[in-house]
Amino acid sequence: MKALIILLIFIFPLLSAGETIKTVTLPLADDPIVSIRLAFNTGSMYDPQGRNGLSSLTASLIAEGATKANAYDAILKKLYPLAAYYSIQCDREYTTFYGQCHRDNLERFYQLFREAIIEPAFNNDDFNRLKMQQLNYIKNTLRYSSDEELGKAVFKSFVYQGTAYEKNITGKVSDLEKITLDDVKEFYRTNFTSDRLIAGISGNYPDQFPAKLQTDFQALSHNHDQTGMEVFPKDPQGLQFLLVEKKTESTGIHIGFPINVMRGKEDFYALFLFNSWFGEHRNSSSHLYQVIREKRGFNYGDYSYIEDFPLGGWRSFPPTNVYKKPQLFEIWIRPVSNEYRLFVLRAALRELHAAITEGLTKEQFELTKKFLAKYSLHYAATSMERLGYKIDDLIFGFKDNYLDNFKKNIESLTLEQVNNAIRKHLQDTNLKIVMITQDAAKLQEQLLANSPSPITYQSPKPDEIIREDKQIAVFPLKVKKENIKIIAVEKVFE
Repeated sequence: MKALIILLIFIFPLLSAGETIKTVTLPLADDPIVSIRLAFNTGSMYDPQGRNGLSSLTASLIAEGATKANAYDAILKKLYPLAAYYSIQCDREYTTFYGQCHRDNLERFYQLFREAIIEPAFNNDDFNRLKMQQLNYIKNTLRYSSDEELGKAVFKSFVYQGTAYEKNITGKVSDLEKITLDDVKEFYRTNFTSDRLIAGISGNYPDQFPAKLQTDFQALSHNHDQTGMEVFPKDPQGLQFLLVEKKTESTGIHIGFPINVMRGKEDFYALFLFNSWFGEHRNSSSHLYQVIREKRGFNYGDYSYIEDFPLGGWRSFPPTNVYKKPQLFEIWIRPVSNEYRLFVLRAALRELHAAITEGLTKEQFELTKKFLAKYSLHYAATSMERLGYKIDDLIFGFKDNYLDNFKKNIESLTLEQVNNAIRKHLQDTNLKIVMITQDAAKLQEQLLANSPSPITYQSPKPDEIIREDKQIAVFPLKVKKENIKIIAVEKVFE
């Protein structure tokens, strides 16, 4: 019986729009935890003009507000004895609601989860509470309590400038202040629709549950066509800097540019292997980490990415359901003392330049291939994460199972393929660079003058490091005045 249901579920997406909800399943007979993910193809890129932040606020009201049947505090009280939860992940292209419970509690949990999505109350108290919470996040937390998340948010808006992706996920202060409850209701009606939904279920769920979920979520409105939006930004010309002036003892640095190398496409795995060697997230053996932190002790970590990686300060492995087209190549230099900011910027750019011109050696290639074959097993340690990857297969149009075939695709690579992909897709002359820093005007002068940036250490370093430092200190920075913009932190996302 279950086999028949699964077969029907995978056939349903081939039917005409509106007849069924696209659904993916991950039946696990030995897993008593049932996970549900509802990925809606809507996010900040669909925020109306003058209402940036509306998608995030609407999602918050659904996931953290009352339903027509229960006040929010009553929902929390009902979830607690079930050892269950539901929450949200907001992004530019997709907004995902996800939740888990034990199989024995599925009926009671699902009723609460379903009501949250299909029957939100959208009352004034929840609206005012969550709107104020979102405003406070931008005004206080993002601007003044989290330089790393601030840098990431500013960087992505800067990289995708002039496109729908430029809109900040949590919004702008002036836009949020204008949003009304009627705006929320209309956005919900036209964006959280059945035809924009991909539903996912994993675990040892009852045979009839996927069909029930499909039937229930047909209650959402549907057939609201998405208008085409520009998401491909103009290529940066030269080194373009956005300096965020903030009273801070350390400087966070973000470097990158858009790349149109999507998961499952030619050269993706080759770039993935390169990136793992160059700056694998939270990997102390990666090249950037070794150069900047391990050998010189400048900061906490130095990473790079070929796919969007939000909330990097809290995650260890890649997130799911954060599709972008184009993706971006990003170098994230975690905050360094202000006195070292120019030197470390040069060090990162110098390593990128060397990687592009020299490529990987045979030894680096083989070691990284072996590392990834084992390390990738950690990418989806839970059924919820595995379910997210199965949904991504549908979002990306990936015909093969990405996660299950990752190791095979990495092991089939050759050194020539990797180095060709590096030369083809990466560059170090036209970059967007964001720095969260103090005394930005002085930094601007140093950048324009291409002034050397020698450094000294508090403890002795090997002669090899000292010799290399002399080269880093004069690594050329060709920057035009019109390519540097300074913005006060209190004006960010205002």
